[in-house]
Parts: sequence; structure tokens; C-alpha cells
Amino acid sequence: MHGWKLIVAASGRLAFAGLAFVLALGFGALRAQQPEAGDTIELVDPHVFRACADPRDLPYSNEAGEGFENKIAEMFAKQLGKSVAYAYYPDATGFIRNTLNAHRCDVVLGIPQGNDMVQPTNAYYRTAYVAAYQKGGPFDGLDTLSDPRLKKAKIGIIAGTPPASYLAALGLLGNIKSYALVVDTRFDSATAQMMHDLDNGDIDVALIWGPLGGYYATKAKHPTAVAPLLREKGGPKLVYRIAMGVRHSDQNWKRILNRTIAENQSEIDEILRSFGVPLLDENDQPLTR
Repeated sequence: MHGWKLIVAASGRLAFAGLAFVLALGFGALRAQQPEAGDTIELVDPHVFRACADPRDLPYSNEAGEGFENKIAEMFAKQLGKSVAYAYYPDATGFIRNTLNAHRCDVVLGIPQGNDMVQPTNAYYRTAYVAAYQKGGPFDGLDTLSDPRLKKAKIGIIAGTPPASYLAALGLLGNIKSYALVVDTRFDSATAQMMHDLDNGDIDVALIWGPLGGYYATKAKHPTAVAPLLREKGGPKLVYRIAMGVRHSDQNWKRILNRTIAENQSEIDEILRSFGVPLLDENDQPLTR
């Protein structure tokens, strides 16, 4: 909250009731004439929806505007009567520092709730890590890492991601093909390579973050199943709510985004589904509509 919103005190604190009335009217008029604080103080440019984004990180975003975060940014800009622009930076160490916190942009379109580097909005989707595999093969129906078929499978995994802890506990680390966690997305994509290897039969099962697995499954030559991992117990969580992230000081901007999320949830869901994102409700059921 900015100071000018808090100036008018109760009339009992003023020496003269008449003066209190006049001051209240005056400040009320001032407030009515002012644009919202989020537009005048919190934002880089009040007329532009400025998103922080990776320049080469589909399905999320790219410089051609082809990712689902691009599509959501465009939709939000339209709803708020703004144009849209991006501050691009590789989504790696320093991303928040060099974009949002440097005031080059005003919102990160996708951040897990609970990430304290930013202030999260309300979540606008919920999804999970998944097991991806070719349909019609020996792994049909697999939806848990305790499935005994994995003991004879070649398993692709991004190093350091939560499913690795379960594989270690199950004694399956000898079955894995590991892919790098941190890459410069301008030049490399470990997730794309892993899903390419799955499509070619070089690995049997890919354990991957749901939006990535779902997107690359839509691009695969062979029909590919994407099964959310919802039955695992005793390890790191595999299901997350995804929100937008703003600066910790930007309270009004957060409220504006929360309102826009609530008013446009169905359209957001349709954008996400069009990219193959496996959506879950709060009871871990597939969200189909």
C-alpha cells in the first residue's frame, strides 16, 4: 500500500469536524483522479504488459511468441487494455535478478507457488511430473515409479529433478540415462533431446515435468502416453501449483493479475491444453474442462 492511500484518518483525530469533512472530500477526489497504484508506481510502463521470458524455451516462450506463456501474456494484455512486450533472458541462474528485480519487466509468467524469490499470484494451473512412454508398447498403463516393469527399463531423467530421489530409493539408478539439468536454452534443450530419444526408442520411459512431456508428446512421431505421477509416497513432491511472479513490493499489480486470472481461467485452461499440458484439479483428477 502506498502512503497516499493511508492519509485520511478518522475524523476524531482532527481538531475540527468540518475540516475533517473537507479533507476527506479533497483526498477522495484526489484518489478518484489517480490511476491505480500498480499502474503508476509498480510497473515499468503502465501502458505495456511487460513479461519476463526466456528467448528459446518452448513450450513456455520464445522470441517468436510461440509458447503458451506468450499466448497467456497476449491474452492478459488484451484484457487489461495494454500492448505486450518482453524482457528476454535465459531461464537459468540470474534470471529473476536480471529481469524482474532489475525492473526490465513486471511479471514472470510461470513460477511454482512457494518460490520466495518472487511474490506469487494465485495459481493458474496445477500439474505434475509425468512418466512418458510410447503407447501400445510394454509400458502401457504405467503410472507409478514402483511399477516392476521399470526394473528392466531404460529410464530417461533430468539430473537433480524430484523423480530421481524415488529412483534412488527403489534401486533403479543403474537403469537411468541422465540429461543435464542446467543448460543455456539458447543453444541446447535437454528435455527435447530426452523426448527425442524416447520417440526413437533409445530410452523406454522418460520422467519429465508435465508441461514439457505433454508438449513434446504432441510433436512425437509415435503416439506417446503422458501419465502424471500421483501415487508416489515418502519423497519430494511431484505435483505443483503454478502461479505468476511479481516483485514483493507490487501488491496492487498482484491483485490486478489475480482478478484477471479468475476472470479468464477457462481461456487460460484452453491455451494450456492446446500445448498438451496435463492439468490437474485439487483432487489430482485430470481437468478436462
